[in-house]
Amino acid sequence: MNRRIALSPRQLPERNGRVLLACEGRSVALFNVADTLYAIDDSCPHQGASLCGGRLEGRVIQCCAHGLRFDLASGYLINSKALKVASYPIEQQDGQVFIVLDGEAAS
Repeated sequence: MNRRIALSPRQLPERNGRVLLACEGRSVALFNVADTLYAIDDSCPHQGASLCGGRLEGRVIQCCAHGLRFDLASGYLINSKALKVASYPIEQQDGQVFIVLDGEAAS
C-alpha cells in the first residue's frame, strides 16, 4: 500500500539543493534539480554510504564512498541496470508536495 508523506515548505530544498528527511523509518534524500524534485533512499545500494552529501551534477548523484553515480530520476547506476537505489515519486497537489512511499518496495 502506498503512503503519501506531506512535506512542509521548510522541508523542501532550495533550487539545486538537497535535504535529508526521516520518512517512516527511512532516510530519504530529497533533491531540487532546476526546480524538479527527486527523492531517493539515502543509502547507496553498494555498501550503504550516504548519498545525500555526494557530488551532484545535474540529476546525477555520486556516492562519496566509492564514486558510484546514480540517476536521480530512475535510481539506476549510470550506464548500467546492475545496481539501483530506491527512488520515490513526488506528487504535487493544491500547492502541497508529497513523497510517495511504497509499502512493499520502492521503484
